[in-house]
Amino acid sequence: MHYNRLGRAGLKVSALSLGSWVTYHNQVNADAAVELMAAAFDAGVNFFDNAEVYAKGQSEVVMGEALKRLGWPRLNYIVSTKFFWGLEREGNTVNRQDTLNRKYLMQAMDGSLKRFGLDFIDLIYCHRPDPHTPIEETVWAMHNLIEQGKALYWGTSEWPAADIRAAYEIAERHHLHKPLMEQPQYHLFHRQRVEQEYARLYEDIGLGLTTWSPLASGLLTGKYRQGVPAGSRGAMESMAFLREQLLDEKRNAAVGELEGIARELGGSVAQLAIAALTLNPRVSTVILGASQRRQLDENLGALALRERLTPAVMARVDAITRPLAA
Repeated sequence: MHYNRLGRAGLKVSALSLGSWVTYHNQVNADAAVELMAAAFDAGVNFFDNAEVYAKGQSEVVMGEALKRLGWPRLNYIVSTKFFWGLEREGNTVNRQDTLNRKYLMQAMDGSLKRFGLDFIDLIYCHRPDPHTPIEETVWAMHNLIEQGKALYWGTSEWPAADIRAAYEIAERHHLHKPLMEQPQYHLFHRQRVEQEYARLYEDIGLGLTTWSPLASGLLTGKYRQGVPAGSRGAMESMAFLREQLLDEKRNAAVGELEGIARELGGSVAQLAIAALTLNPRVSTVILGASQRRQLDENLGALALRERLTPAVMARVDAITRPLAA
């Protein structure tokens, strides 16, 4: 396993990490989570990603139970969660959903700590930008959560570069804890934000990246080339919004070409897709998702391909994928 600093922080995260979106509670119970997290940890993974909204809070419960059973020293692992959507979607929820105001953030933090069964959470993220709350209010609230000892570092997820810079400058002006990391979607067919929009932020403010969806929700495994297989993420009704993307003919044809390159390198197309992202020096960690041990083992094997991705190989990969990338 390789380890990278998280932006300019002294904290080091494993190049590959394990996330819980879609899987925990929905496909993975506490027993399975223990197995998956133990296997990841044994392979060198030290970062486990979550969010308040995943499975309506139950993903945090499952991960918290797994951590309790595993009994690792607290210094040995890093846990995250993210806030924005809230858990209450019915009734008088005006300050409990789709917001980053102080009232919501303070109570959301306490809720996550309770579900995890932890004294603090290492990384907390503002899960989406909130155009209705002043950024200054959000920055102060995140700073206060760190000052209270409930979190160690804070960042953003899917924020525009201009908003990240504004938050950083507010924190700098008031000597507050600054946003350290961003969690954007990043895969071979989704590059613009990481490789272009954020380009100035890496040097200017030392932004670190904990990227998600390296396999484009499964598209880059090749499993959707012949339609939506039963039991896959694309077959889940809650994931119906992904089907058009997963069945995209041009991208699936490109995946077929990538499979040929992967075979030449002695790996799978999924391993190729993940390994390629780890070559980006701006990426601190690539968050993996897995509902079964065999999936996790294959994805962790991506690091074995990393050294085989020469400039010539990456030029071939780029020629296939970049024309289809957003």
